[in-house]
Amino acid sequence: MSKRDFYEILEITKSASADEIKKAYRKMAIKFHPDKNPGDKAAEEKFKEAAEAYEILSSPEKKQRYDQYGHAGMNGNAGFGGGRGGQGGFGGMNMDDIFSQFGDIFGGHFGGGGGGRGGRRVNRGSNLRVKVKMSLEEIANGVEKKIKVNKYVSCKTCSGSGAKNGSSFNTCSTCKGSGQVTRVTNTILGAMQTTSTCPTCGGEGQSITEKCVPCHGDGIIHAEEVISINIPAGVAEGMQLSVSGKGNMGARGGVSGDLIVVVEEIEHEHLKRDGMHLFYDHYVSFSDAALGTQIEVPTIDGKAKVKIDAGTQSGKILRLKGKGLPDINTYGRGDILVNINVWTPQNLTKDEKKILEELNEAENFKPKPGKKDKGFFERMKQYFE
Repeated sequence: MSKRDFYEILEITKSASADEIKKAYRKMAIKFHPDKNPGDKAAEEKFKEAAEAYEILSSPEKKQRYDQYGHAGMNGNAGFGGGRGGQGGFGGMNMDDIFSQFGDIFGGHFGGGGGGRGGRRVNRGSNLRVKVKMSLEEIANGVEKKIKVNKYVSCKTCSGSGAKNGSSFNTCSTCKGSGQVTRVTNTILGAMQTTSTCPTCGGEGQSITEKCVPCHGDGIIHAEEVISINIPAGVAEGMQLSVSGKGNMGARGGVSGDLIVVVEEIEHEHLKRDGMHLFYDHYVSFSDAALGTQIEVPTIDGKAKVKIDAGTQSGKILRLKGKGLPDINTYGRGDILVNINVWTPQNLTKDEKKILEELNEAENFKPKPGKKDKGFFERMKQYFE
């Protein structure tokens, strides 16, 4: 079954502002809220569908990718192009996950305020940040990286519940399991009702009578996990990518935070990067510049042969079109710009000096710049127009 368009789900256009997207989601979320439609599976699916659409369209990075590639750009690792679950949505999340992430969208409706359903708090784990080193070749083609991360994961002994044998729970006597307490205060304006997190259970609505030994009742333990990350082509130094749900696990059955991947670019031996373009400095001898020659220029995927015309001046820039890096946001690709430098000989012998002194008197060895010989700024400008 094909997925519906996210803009169609929220009944908005592509030009909708962030505030309009939020209002549209709130409208749909209230309309199909499970508490308003008890037992209605169709309404629950539409509620999840709206949450998935909002998760993508509320993120500028994900929205841009969706606008460009559609649902195809949302598949794969969540965060590099999608929401949560195996197919880029909320397929792997339960209702508490959605309330935990977007609970503030409902304001005072349906258990109000921001926790899970009925006001019970769902613990969310913290985000993790890692640096990933990438070579220019990896940046050019995209790469799958497998990294080891020390993080909090669900305790296997208690299945993340925090309770010994997984069943030792008592309903909180203060909030009766709701996770919230309501107080009525008399003021000069009349009775004022306020709702806050239950101080006894911390908003969880229950307490553990006998804690799990390995995790000490937290439901999480520290462990090493190998995470596979698909990094798209065209990323740059310092760029941050988010992998949803791969951060620290939340305590006692909570939801996981995100893994923030920071790109660290390894400097190339020969090529210098500027956005999509790559620059290479090549030195030729005086005689090669005068007579013409053929050189080899390093590229991302090997070497390219380039012809140097006779009479080439120092500072001439040669362009290898499409040999640069891809743009992460478009289908375009940069160029390699080869800056030709004519090497001036040093520490000449007497015989060499004599030859050059004789040549120096020849008419062809006297500088004769013409109108076609552009200055440095004009030469650079023509390659970026």
